[in-house]
Amino acid sequence: MFIQTETTPNPATLKFLPGRNVLTGGSVDFRSAADAGVSPLATRLFEVDGVTNVFLGPDFISVTKADGDWQYLRPAVLGAIMEHFMSGAPVIEGEAGGSDHAEGSAEDEQMIAAIKELLDTRVRPAVAQDGGDITFHSYQQGVVFLEMRGACSGCPSATATLKNGVENLLRHFLPEIREVRAI
Repeated sequence: MFIQTETTPNPATLKFLPGRNVLTGGSVDFRSAADAGVSPLATRLFEVDGVTNVFLGPDFISVTKADGDWQYLRPAVLGAIMEHFMSGAPVIEGEAGGSDHAEGSAEDEQMIAAIKELLDTRVRPAVAQDGGDITFHSYQQGVVFLEMRGACSGCPSATATLKNGVENLLRHFLPEIREVRAI
């Protein structure tokens, strides 16, 4: 099994591509070992000393470290990923989780649908290339609330991506939007 490794804009996060599907739909962000109980893969990765966040995407795994050098952590993470896929254990036990959720009034339904469409077609594919995800959280009175996940969470350029990229794109297509905020 050959696993590719890519850097991300977040220096504390690496993106691992196992060459196969990781999740069949959506994504899941595990911010601690305690949260990873439903995922044998994430649990195994948190056993690597220094791992602080595991993000599972459709065909990649982003791993964030607390400190230390990737030179020493990378082989341990690669080994954990390889052992997991060789074991045949599921990535997630039970439901696959990790879906967007909306909070908005009935009159905002069309706006929410348009926001999600733009995010799904224009934003999320680009962000996934960097090992992360941006998911819709809510829309209230012209303000869109989004969650930065995976390599995007804690990335030094996340604010610029959100304000200069996502906000400008959404405002261009949907002039009713005043602002985009991270939750």
